Amino acid sequence: MSTPPSPLALRGIAKRFGSVQALHGADFVLAAGEVHALLGENGAGKTTLMRVADGLVRPDAGAVLVDGVARALRSPRDARRLGIGMVHQHSTAIPSLTVAENVALAAGWPVRPAELRRRFGALVARTGLALEPDTYAGRLSVSLKQRLEILKVLAAEARVLLLDEPTAVLAPAEVGELLSMVRAFAAGGGSVVLITHKLDEALAVAGRVTVLRHGRVTLESAAAETTPARLLEAMLGRDGGTAERREVAPVQGEPPVRPALVVADHLDLPRESGYGVVLRDGSLVVRAGEIVGVAAVEGNGQRELLRAVAGLVQPLRGRLEVAQPVAFIPEDRTTEGLIPELSLAENVTLGLGDRAAWVHGTRLRRIDWRAARRRTAELIRQFGVRAAGPTAPAASLSGGNQQRIVVARALELAPRVIVAENPTRGLDVAAAREVHERLRAAAAAGAAVLVHASDLDEVLALATRVLVVAGGAILAPGPAPTRATVGALMLRGRASS
Repeated sequence: MSTPPSPLALRGIAKRFGSVQALHGADFVLAAGEVHALLGENGAGKTTLMRVADGLVRPDAGAVLVDGVARALRSPRDARRLGIGMVHQHSTAIPSLTVAENVALAAGWPVRPAELRRRFGALVARTGLALEPDTYAGRLSVSLKQRLEILKVLAAEARVLLLDEPTAVLAPAEVGELLSMVRAFAAGGGSVVLITHKLDEALAVAGRVTVLRHGRVTLESAAAETTPARLLEAMLGRDGGTAERREVAPVQGEPPVRPALVVADHLDLPRESGYGVVLRDGSLVVRAGEIVGVAAVEGNGQRELLRAVAGLVQPLRGRLEVAQPVAFIPEDRTTEGLIPELSLAENVTLGLGDRAAWVHGTRLRRIDWRAARRRTAELIRQFGVRAAGPTAPAASLSGGNQQRIVVARALELAPRVIVAENPTRGLDVAAAREVHERLRAAAAAGAAVLVHASDLDEVLALATRVLVVAGGAILAPGPAPTRATVGALMLRGRASS
């Protein structure tokens, strides 16, 4: 008996965005009736690869095969016609339409009230994903919006589901419910790609796993034939022995014991989604001149910890003292770091607020835009930003040059504490090296630097001291840690959800 062709196969997929090579000839094969987990840290290329399969991204090279036949997918509409549907991390529903109307729009159903209610009821009964049909989508919680996204895809009769981090915003009970639905869909003959960074979910629900690292496939295996340690190694890289250590030169005239600029004592932090506590009884100290690197598998609380130190997350319990001023470098420069439509001078001014020398007044603020443009032009020169000038829109810059502006703005006021969240995400080697040197120079000048990177190699190379956030705790791997010892501690958090 011949094996049926794969409902979806991607062969040799390459894709570049500006200076960033997102995919390097990646292969992925989905079998009929299986759940296949696609693993990798942030920026590994997981979502880009599946967006190629969904027709959202056109590859520079490679082929997409559906049922063994090469297809040119020019849009998600082409993918839908072939039975492929993608559920994205963020809601695409129209807030002013009801749940049922959003489903009808996605599936192409006629919007006749009686028929729409009947078809929607049948869909809920078939999938077990209950929602009130007459509720406006804009009034749904984040988790219910995601349920709506899944219903929209299933209403279009998809036989291949591409789920992009579907459990990221769900409470634990909802995670189990969703994974049960995924298993049932596959048992009924459908096929599922589960994009995730959570090792426990991958091994619990998937028959096979594929791991991407820096746009390349580093592992493809039956789930039963691999281990969490092997998956983590494929995600983060092989053990290269003791990490290179760089001690920062002492600050001129400082006392033998450097002052503690960040002190966290018995912190409890809320999960960003609002469900539960992500960090319990966590304590850390970051002193002047230190670069403390935070290593963690995605979703274990490192994001909330960094943002608490930056003043963006309010602890539930415990003491947190942070010297001022604090500079924050967010991981997403296009949504949190910059407003693409605004000029560089406007972005720098907006980020600095009333701390900028060219913003005057107390009750009524006045901005000296000539001074703002002049200082921004100086930052462009100092940080080697390739831009037409301070009036150029941020959207006109490459990713690396956008990051240079974000870093330049963060360092403008000589902050005593710097919190950097994946500061080199999506940057090429030269741009990443430049960001590292800026952080080292700030530490050498007396700042306390707290940094997290998804790439463990980067954490070990940059930090003078390493902490691990895993399983709701802050752990210390000891002096001169290796990639293996840090990775072992990180595995404690693989069940975090």
